[in-house]
Amino acid sequence: MSYWGPESQAEQFFRKARQEWLEARVQDLAKALEIDGAQLYGLLPADFGDQYRLAAATIARVAADQARARSVAETVHWLERLIPGAHPHDLTDSVRELRSRLAPGDEPALWSWNAEAWEQMLLWWWRRNQPRTGDMDRDFAEWNSRWSAEVPWNGPVDTPERTPRHHGRELLTLAEFFAHEPEPVGLLARAVLDAPETAATVQDAVLLREEHLQAAGHLVWLAEQQACAEALEAWRRAHQAGGSDAARAFLAELSEAVKRYMSVVLQPVIDALSACERALLSDSRHGPRRSAADYLDAFLDFLDWQGEAPDDAEVVKAAELVAQGRPTWHGMEGSLPVWYHIVTSPQERAAAKAYSGEPSASVLRVRTGAEPVQESFDLFADTGWGTSLAPEPEWYPEPGIDVHYAADNAFDLCALLAVARLGYARLQFFTVGADGGLQRLRTVLARVREEDALAWRRWALASLAVLAPEPDDLADAIARQDGDSDTDDWSDDDGPEAGKAPEEQVVRPAAGGLPAALLGKVRALLRQAEDSSVTEQEARTFLDKATELMAKYGIEQAMLDDVSEPGRPVDKVIDVSPPYVKEARRLLSWIAHEMRCHAVYPGGKDNRHRVHLFGFDADLHATEVLFTSLRFQMLSGADTADALHRPEGEDVRAYKRSWMLGFIREVTARIGAAQRAARAAADEQQSDPLDTSAGGRSVALVLADRSAVVEAQVSARYPKLAKARPTKFKGTGYWQGVADGKHAEIGGPAFAEQEENAQLTH
Repeated sequence: MSYWGPESQAEQFFRKARQEWLEARVQDLAKALEIDGAQLYGLLPADFGDQYRLAAATIARVAADQARARSVAETVHWLERLIPGAHPHDLTDSVRELRSRLAPGDEPALWSWNAEAWEQMLLWWWRRNQPRTGDMDRDFAEWNSRWSAEVPWNGPVDTPERTPRHHGRELLTLAEFFAHEPEPVGLLARAVLDAPETAATVQDAVLLREEHLQAAGHLVWLAEQQACAEALEAWRRAHQAGGSDAARAFLAELSEAVKRYMSVVLQPVIDALSACERALLSDSRHGPRRSAADYLDAFLDFLDWQGEAPDDAEVVKAAELVAQGRPTWHGMEGSLPVWYHIVTSPQERAAAKAYSGEPSASVLRVRTGAEPVQESFDLFADTGWGTSLAPEPEWYPEPGIDVHYAADNAFDLCALLAVARLGYARLQFFTVGADGGLQRLRTVLARVREEDALAWRRWALASLAVLAPEPDDLADAIARQDGDSDTDDWSDDDGPEAGKAPEEQVVRPAAGGLPAALLGKVRALLRQAEDSSVTEQEARTFLDKATELMAKYGIEQAMLDDVSEPGRPVDKVIDVSPPYVKEARRLLSWIAHEMRCHAVYPGGKDNRHRVHLFGFDADLHATEVLFTSLRFQMLSGADTADALHRPEGEDVRAYKRSWMLGFIREVTARIGAAQRAARAAADEQQSDPLDTSAGGRSVALVLADRSAVVEAQVSARYPKLAKARPTKFKGTGYWQGVADGKHAEIGGPAFAEQEENAQLTH
């Protein structure tokens, strides 16, 4: 079979999906550079190919430089080659600004713990789309010089979908593969794959991995074929235990066919992918690697509201530790573990200056909290567990950095897990100046032996599984060690009110809200929808009508305000109480978005259960009405779904959280549909030539203006607002949540008990 023959259908899909994903990632990264490093974005050369691809590769390079512990000056040095004629001062300011924003910016490509792999992949993609002069050697010499890096060459990574042809095969699905197998085995395999139980198992397996694959369609396709093979093997194992020798031999033949498919069709494609794509695919699977990624993602969520200290704060902290007699400590900078050490002797200074960062040098020792205490567990020397270090010569002692890791400290364990995942950590050495102040002596990247990384991953995961059985519980475990028993997910830490106590927060309740007559109608509809005697269709009609009334009123109010006196947006901080605070905050935020409001998670530990809403009176009030009712339905519905549909053996909280995500997406989609219907009806009314309301301005224009006013208010209050992290879930209840969300009872008895104009509280 020719390697360059016509493409199969699967190859065409794989190639197209991969290109679409890469271009989407390029657009995301380029946008991140344009927002977080606007000055650098404006300096990019116009003679170096597509601006978006150039911007994406640039931001990946800056992120990789930061992870490799390169100084700002080193990053600026290669930027000077990439951007000839740029002023070094401008580049320095741009790099400092971009580095300060990379961590809170929350771009998934940069938070993937694979910054160097992303840089390599994006540089390859940039080169692949770069126009050429015809002299390949000259082109590559120029590219390598300008990037100050080896630009990846063509190879299997260009066309991984064609690599099975080396084995005489085409890329195809497992079902298509068995169509070419001998009939008895092929018929059995197709029958098992077509069974509803197998299809449901594969769908759940793909769904669990899909959100970890960053919308990469070609990787999702590979995950689906892997799931099919695993489901077929599981069926074979279940039926091979009993039966005759002939039956077992036949099933063994089926197993061999599955292995052939994996080895000659799927595995060559996976091996030909870029390192970044392989990491995404591998880390999306269940098991130790997936668990490590889950814990590290949750750890980064914790660090988001914990806050990132600027470089100058390191020196301040070091000075405080000198006074306490503590020469060594460790922490995190973004996704990178950092160890800090104050050099206290000329010998240590010489050792620190001479340290190369290679695993053979003895600089950092990690001590665990096990009893008896292990003798120096060396991070870099060729020593094993529980072995002692050989004494260093007097003239060149090791710097003596000892970091204590306690088996019951979740923060320490996650930091060690990060070292194991990355394969390196950053060391920062300080010296005491003549004036008693501290100065940074050197920053260096310290690499880890592969066998040490594997051992640490196993140890850290085993200990974390005891402290926080679910990664979602990790923030609580860390906070308990800090004396704070109540934590939650991501929050913006740059807002002017970050960290304030509850009584210091500015809370401005919605002044007007829904009129009493309308609120009475809405409550009546909601009570009818909740009545157990009505059918599901009737209940849905009542619920949709209530939502429609609120949507119509909000648009009408916007048009009236536009004619008379433009209204002013207001804001309100809402406290969300347990249980499932993260899901409740997501529900409130998504409802607010559909109701033309804006939701912000304020920074600071005191604000982890709060959502700061911005919008106009009527929209804010409608958001609260819907949230109060839908949250009640979400919690009770999750309990019901857990009792009726959760697979045996699946974790209760994982199932409920995935169900809630499906429920939230469905009910907010219904709210959005009601908003669009109300807007369309208003547009029709506006098209009446006899109607002179709103001064002739269209509904879309009025609503866009109001949204712009709200966004401006948000930007004024939170000038450095970051994006929320992508939603991830592990349970299998998502689709059941979607189904239940279609019949959600938006309302509850709580409405009947309130005063007509009472503000809702939570």
